[in-house]
Amino acid sequence: MKWRKNFSQSKNQFRKFQNLMKSQKLAKKFVLKHVFRNVANLKEDESSFSPTVKHFNMKWRTQIKRLGDYLEVYVICDPIDSSTDEWSIETKLEFKMIGHDGYSMTKSSKHRFETENEWISLDFMEWTRYLAHNGQTILLTIEVNVEIVKMTGVGKKNIREFDESQKDLSDVILVVKGNKFYVSKMLLAIQSSYFKALFFGQFDESQKSEIELNGIELEDFQNFLELIHGESSVYDDTVAGILHLADMYDAPTAIRRCEEFLLGKSKKTLKKKLQLATRYNLEKLKEKCMNEIKTVDDLRSSILLNNQIKTTLKPEKNFLVLDMMIF
Repeated sequence: MKWRKNFSQSKNQFRKFQNLMKSQKLAKKFVLKHVFRNVANLKEDESSFSPTVKHFNMKWRTQIKRLGDYLEVYVICDPIDSSTDEWSIETKLEFKMIGHDGYSMTKSSKHRFETENEWISLDFMEWTRYLAHNGQTILLTIEVNVEIVKMTGVGKKNIREFDESQKDLSDVILVVKGNKFYVSKMLLAIQSSYFKALFFGQFDESQKSEIELNGIELEDFQNFLELIHGESSVYDDTVAGILHLADMYDAPTAIRRCEEFLLGKSKKTLKKKLQLATRYNLEKLKEKCMNEIKTVDDLRSSILLNNQIKTTLKPEKNFLVLDMMIF
């Protein structure tokens, strides 16, 4: 959603836009998935681990452990920065266990990560019945959908501060979840047509010295401000949040910087890049993603976007999409 460059909008229209922004909160979600082998042959107290992956400045992995007749499944979460002391992450977790024949079990939980890891117990003997398969390698797929509700004390170090130390250089205070950012109206207005309308349009806010911004994440706004102030704050963990705000606030320079990162340094998967390109109309990135689709497997990895992809694919790739939708 963008604030269009039309400053004759009525106050009611502006209020509607603000209400829409409140509903566009960007969720912090990801999936941990790993196939564990020879599960039924685990000995008492023996464990097996998935590889470690990084999401939102934290290291994540899953673990299975044999305890008597039970198989325990863990989610392990640790800060990337080992010097981080006081931190916590509130999450919603959905565990899904899938056997070789498609038998599956799903359990959900809420957990606050601090120093303990979340875990659930499964009946090990029950699972060995579903996993055993003519003496072949016994596989168990563990899939955990993670949604981060709240993070405290975790995140990258601020590159630039917008606290009270910047008071003499600012002429407005923006408040996000109780945190105050001391900024320059002119600088934000140059970068964003939304802030130009907010600060210099015919709205009540233009007369206020302190304005609250709703429906956004504190960390995302910090990263957004750093970027439009010339800092290098775009990383794989921050680019989605920055893009979300840059699109909401119609900040073309920030959008361009994010697209340049995704075109070059980003390690995100083709599917993730294509999702961002489609959602935020990043045409150069979309074209690059299309050119990287060479096989049916490549296409399958991004098939969730097939309705949006169809309109931009070359004719020969359109046929691939149609084939996959039919079969």
